[in-house]
Amino acid sequence: MLIYEADCVRSLDNLKYIDNLQENLRNERYVDQVSGVVDLLKRANGGTLPSSGAEIDAIIGQAPPEMVERMLPSDLMTNSLINLEAGVTMDTQKQVLNNIRSVIAISEPPPGLTVTVSGNPAFAQEMGEAMGSETGLLILVAMILMVLAVTFLFSHVRYRLLPVGIVAVGLIMTFGFMGLFGIPISMVVVGAFPVLIGIGIDYAIQLHARFDEEIRSKTIAEAVRATITQMGPSVLIAMSATALGFIAMFFAPVPMVADFGMVCTIGVVSCYIAALIIVPAFAILTNYRPKKEAPASGAPENGLSLLERYDRLLGRLAYTVAKYPLPVILLFAVVAAGGFYLDQSVPISADEKTFVPDDMPALQNLEKVTRTMGQISTIPVIVNADDVLSPETLAWIDQFGVYEQEHNDKITGVTSIATLIREYNGGVLPSTEREVDNVTARIPEESLQRYLNGNLEAVLEFSTVDMEMSVARDLVGRIQGDVAWNNPPAGVTVKITGSMEMFAAVMDDIDESRVYMTVLGFAFIFGFLVLVYRKFSAVSPVIPIVFIVGWNGAIMYLLGLDYTPLTAVLGSMTIGVASEYTILIMERCEEELARGMEFLDAVQTAVQKIGTAITVSGLTTVFGFSALTFSTFNIISNFGIVTVISVGFSLVGAIVVMPAILALTYRLSGRSRAIAAAGMTE
Repeated sequence: MLIYEADCVRSLDNLKYIDNLQENLRNERYVDQVSGVVDLLKRANGGTLPSSGAEIDAIIGQAPPEMVERMLPSDLMTNSLINLEAGVTMDTQKQVLNNIRSVIAISEPPPGLTVTVSGNPAFAQEMGEAMGSETGLLILVAMILMVLAVTFLFSHVRYRLLPVGIVAVGLIMTFGFMGLFGIPISMVVVGAFPVLIGIGIDYAIQLHARFDEEIRSKTIAEAVRATITQMGPSVLIAMSATALGFIAMFFAPVPMVADFGMVCTIGVVSCYIAALIIVPAFAILTNYRPKKEAPASGAPENGLSLLERYDRLLGRLAYTVAKYPLPVILLFAVVAAGGFYLDQSVPISADEKTFVPDDMPALQNLEKVTRTMGQISTIPVIVNADDVLSPETLAWIDQFGVYEQEHNDKITGVTSIATLIREYNGGVLPSTEREVDNVTARIPEESLQRYLNGNLEAVLEFSTVDMEMSVARDLVGRIQGDVAWNNPPAGVTVKITGSMEMFAAVMDDIDESRVYMTVLGFAFIFGFLVLVYRKFSAVSPVIPIVFIVGWNGAIMYLLGLDYTPLTAVLGSMTIGVASEYTILIMERCEEELARGMEFLDAVQTAVQKIGTAITVSGLTTVFGFSALTFSTFNIISNFGIVTVISVGFSLVGAIVVMPAILALTYRLSGRSRAIAAAGMTE
């Protein structure tokens, strides 16, 4: 749509300009039709524009009011509708939009007349461009926050900023693979990069921290070997589980969500490879030496750094939780159950206009049209038949429109080829095909084109009240049911289209896919852990993740947030992030048990060693996700808020819930003698 604005848009100079511009646009490739008020004036004046204002006023006064309202809502504004050829791709639409803007730029409009390109394609193009320009800023902010987090939280090791460089390499690799696979930048894909920064930093921190631990008692070669052989496989298993959580998104019906899953999968693999290669290579090249530990003085706690005190706190917490696991599990399970219940009440939003900044020019242009022409809420219904102008088909179209208007208070009016023919036939429908032909011959071509496409396709358009998307979704579903109830004639097919139907379909996809992706993610990780460890107790890392997904539902409800194409990935993304933390805790616990430690001591050591590293990486992840909250796009900033909280939940699940789950599974598997013995000595 082109919007023309001036003090008087129907002045002769302005109308001549609009006429010439429309003729030029009709010559553009992929443009099927261009129509506007000048076509109405020319048709009523023998094919030429009127030569005086009086003639223009007379023609407009005789035209159908609804047509004038649509084409000339006021003396200050008019519009031209541009229809593209059927089946034009989004990339081609962008090309056509750029060509239209070029034609307008060289067209020299009269003084005082402004021409604005508006409509959904222009809105989508500007939204994509704005997101693309914001991507770099978000990544830069995430990297700065990550540097700050690592500087303060990872200060006990030498070369504390090494993980930042590793993540940067991983991101560069990810960008390269995105270009190789042709993955476009979208609002959902933008959200993947802070995710990758957060997860990638964890791989780097885990390997760096383990190497720093090993180098204190070994040579560089021995420390490298121990890090790669002990920590490498553990992180690989955790990374594989994380990737499986993201791979579940490949099966989402929303393409952007599938792209998000693909980018995250590529990114975590790239970051893992970068960490596995760079940490040992950097240590060898720099002849790595650990920082000296500060000597203790006085009381045992004196002289310890804040991080060392945190280590001991985590150890004591894990020991206590593992000793009394049932109360902890029951408490968090009840909260999770409440979250799953509340999750069913979280609304779903698919309206792109609510995702973007209020001051985005394309959105303001759309709102300008709405303010001038009124709120336009319609549901188009396409009717296909061998002959949509047959009296039988016209009668059904008319009857169905009346039925919907009488039985649904959300529908305020109905227009169709049947109502148009009735209007030009004295209020009644023709009863024979000849009468239909005679009536349609008297109807202006632009009016027929709105409701008729040859003899095979007709449009039935319902006007509705302005309503929330969830209500519109229910309305579309009800109309679909009413179509079958009203028994269309043989050979007649009916399909609901338009933005409401599209948004309703997207909402259904979001609703179905978020549950499907979450369940599929759990199934993938469950099967993977059983395959790797070959014992049922190895699935224990999944249990805290189930709790975390439930907590996510509760926080979504309590914060009043909606499920969008971006937050729909929260469940499977949480599975991917949290599985890494819980698997690493379990792996380290198994490693300590293999060295002959008692169970409670093994849990304490595992959480004390791994818990600190995942806390550092988790908080760094939080800092990375915090960059999303700076986005001007509501959909991205809200996603940032939720994921920051979700990562916090993942830390709680790994550090607090996982020791309790390990204790319970060890008791149930008959390996509880160490626990009982340790408990008797207390």
